[in-house]
Amino acid sequence: MAGTPTRTARIALACALAAAFLLGGTRAAGAPPGARPGVPLPERMADTGGGTQLITAEAPGPASTTGTVTWWQKRDGRWRKAGSSAARFGAGGLVEGGSRKQGTSTTPTGLYDLPFAFGTEAAPGGTSVPYRRVTGRSWWCQDAGSASYNRWVEPLPRDCAAKDAERLASYPTQYARALVIGFNYTRPVRGRGAGIFLHVNGRGATAGCVSVPRPAMDAILAWADPAARPHIAMGTRSGPTAISRY
Repeated sequence: MAGTPTRTARIALACALAAAFLLGGTRAAGAPPGARPGVPLPERMADTGGGTQLITAEAPGPASTTGTVTWWQKRDGRWRKAGSSAARFGAGGLVEGGSRKQGTSTTPTGLYDLPFAFGTEAAPGGTSVPYRRVTGRSWWCQDAGSASYNRWVEPLPRDCAAKDAERLASYPTQYARALVIGFNYTRPVRGRGAGIFLHVNGRGATAGCVSVPRPAMDAILAWADPAARPHIAMGTRSGPTAISRY
């Protein structure tokens, strides 16, 4: 029967609301555990690389091949969105970077630096990150037995088999402009993977890279500032490979 709630009922309701708040009951309906509506993603992450620029590449789940790339700028101590775009991931989904296996077409999750940019075309106006122009002699060595594993080489060295390398000029659409992602780059682990980039979309899912439409790639290159120490975080919305873990 409708009516004025008793004092006992009011106390019970207050206790229930307090318990819900303490257990994270303020989380928006349908939001993954740990999400805080209205709080920028970088502020929910364990690490952002220590700079004032960050790119996040987030997929709904580990089996996803599409998601969102967002680039962020930190000003006055707060992260603000500078741009965003639909994105594509590896055909094999996403997997923890530290346990990735080469040849699985998976995108490695984690937080990485961005050593340099490159392209078959000239850098877009405003680009300040180091940019290397692709020539017919430019290769990315993916031969785990080579001293040049996971490196740009010109020309292809004898110890790097062509079948285990990528001739960059052969991909004029995808590599029109790109950023090297520092996955397995500083101290390469043989067989973990090589040649992970942020590049222009091809026809579909990638072989492990992250790709975006060309206008977004151009905007990212014009925005990225080496002095701001930009990094990229790749991960899923929730679960063991949640982007907020990195």
